[in-house]
Amino acid sequence: MFDKILIANRGEIAVRVARSARALGCRVVAVYSDADAHAAHVAAADEAVHIGGNAPAESYLRGERIIEAALETGAQAIHPGYGFLSENPDFVRAVEAAGLIFIGPSAEAIDAMGLKDAAKALMEEAGVPVVPGYHGENQDPEHLSGAADAIGYPVLIKAVAGGGGKGMRLVETPGDFMDALASAQSEARTAFGNAAVLIEKFVEKPRHIEVQVFGDGTRAVHLFERDCSLQRRHQKVIEEAPAPGMTEEMRSAMGRAAVRAAEAIGYKGAGTVEFIVDGSHGLRTDGFWFMEMNTRLQVEHPVTEAITGVDLVEWQLRVAAGEPLPARQEDLRITGHAFEARLYAEDVPKGFLPATGVLSHLQFPPQARADSGVRAGDAISPFYDPMIAKLITHGATREIALKRMAQALRETQVAGTVTNLAFLGALCGHEEFSGGDVDTGLIGRDLDRLIAADAPAPRVVAQAAMAALGLMAAPDWARGFALWTPAPRHVALAQGETEEQVAVIVEGPDAVRIRVDEAEIMAEWRDGWYLDGRPAAPWAEAGGQVTVFDGYGQGYRVIDPLERAAAAGAGAGVIEAPMPGLVKAIFAEAGQAVQAGDRLAVLEAMKMEHALLAARDGVVAEVMVEAGAQVEAGAALIRLEENEEAAA
Repeated sequence: MFDKILIANRGEIAVRVARSARALGCRVVAVYSDADAHAAHVAAADEAVHIGGNAPAESYLRGERIIEAALETGAQAIHPGYGFLSENPDFVRAVEAAGLIFIGPSAEAIDAMGLKDAAKALMEEAGVPVVPGYHGENQDPEHLSGAADAIGYPVLIKAVAGGGGKGMRLVETPGDFMDALASAQSEARTAFGNAAVLIEKFVEKPRHIEVQVFGDGTRAVHLFERDCSLQRRHQKVIEEAPAPGMTEEMRSAMGRAAVRAAEAIGYKGAGTVEFIVDGSHGLRTDGFWFMEMNTRLQVEHPVTEAITGVDLVEWQLRVAAGEPLPARQEDLRITGHAFEARLYAEDVPKGFLPATGVLSHLQFPPQARADSGVRAGDAISPFYDPMIAKLITHGATREIALKRMAQALRETQVAGTVTNLAFLGALCGHEEFSGGDVDTGLIGRDLDRLIAADAPAPRVVAQAAMAALGLMAAPDWARGFALWTPAPRHVALAQGETEEQVAVIVEGPDAVRIRVDEAEIMAEWRDGWYLDGRPAAPWAEAGGQVTVFDGYGQGYRVIDPLERAAAAGAGAGVIEAPMPGLVKAIFAEAGQAVQAGDRLAVLEAMKMEHALLAARDGVVAEVMVEAGAQVEAGAALIRLEENEEAAA
């Protein structure tokens, strides 16, 4: 076993790898950017090395600097985590040339699976079923359009390099193909430096089922399947293992295919073979096809660990250190069921826009595994993925595991940024998902219902008002009755675009009456505050923000009356950057008439492109930024004025 390893990553995966390494008695070296100097993964290591600036290209993608850090600290091996350099064969070669060990597959194995078209040809040779499609080198748009016609619509355009849903577009009719192709190629060029795409037949009721494999360079085993069908825009949201509706015959067929794929390239370490599965008539052995192989540890690996009892990072370290595979296929068993939910800082009502902020409060329930790379007081940075944590639950049955997940989501407490907690909770209660009837289109079909949010109960608003006025502490009897007068105190609370004017009347040391719109709530002290007979929810307050942890967390900004007066009437016709990012393109110019919904600009943030649309009809009065500019959240980009004809 190694004495010391370096983890070439950040966030939750760096923390998670450090945990297993230290459990084996191995010392850990972290690397960090300027933004991550005080990050959780740095605190989880024995020592840490600064490697550059905030942007990944200035730090976590600097392979030569990471190798230098490993040599400087006496590390024997480098664990890449996932993302960044984890699937870069040139980095693997550089690591080995420096006399270090790469904890993962060989450069040749990564090369073999790095381009989807070549990988599919290789899999066909190995007897692994592949989806019908065009994987050729001719990238002429007319040729690709003809290939799509031959395959038959609907088709999927996919970037040849990379993954994560970037450079991928679903095209349902021939008339939409050219625009979708241009968009996919642009996003692929930005994300991977390679605009090449392939075309595949789109399966009508697709399920995304993947198989965890592990090899020693010669032979491989599989650790069963994970179902990752619950996706939004090709991004996984909730994963589970095993797959609902899986039969032993199907599991055996998929497992054998995945092992053939791994052994065909001499795979070493942890990897995932992803299949697209036709779920329209149940799971059938003739209804699954190879999509791609991820030559690294997957984000969702904890659900496999939960049902098998295997620590996959421990296996990675042991095999990389020269040990044989820790188990034979016949030794591996499935026990129970597990779910993983990805908790993100993102604004769901605004189209799941990535969010930033300082986590003033963060607490996870003890009954769930929480893999996180942030702590209370840490900032969600605009430079990296906005994941807060992965929540993992396990149970004897699928129903029990899912109920535990729903409970864990309700009890998770986050303050300081908006999150997708309520969306995840709605998914857990969705009748199709809870019944095991899943496919990759489920979220898209029911998105409006899944993101619909009920207005907070008046008692929640009342509690927020009490917290804003400093009334949630135990009554201070020593102050006497001078402050307990029926004169109302008023507080204004904002939640998104909604404002609440709340009147709070302190009637005695243990009684407060609160008016919220037409509702009146009584708060009484009984060894703790009760509002309308119900115990007050946990809450947190910091920097003028109050969060009541009821209904997945209700956050309120306490409005300063002077602030409201200064902001009145401002910015109604201004298109602002919803998050920090790079202005990729501007489609508007001064004097141009636009209609509501017209695309005015494209902002690139957190490796994805976001279209900024006109909110109303009007005329472009001013373009205040150029393409290529880096902007902060809230920066004014384009100003509209009313169309004179419309105004008349």
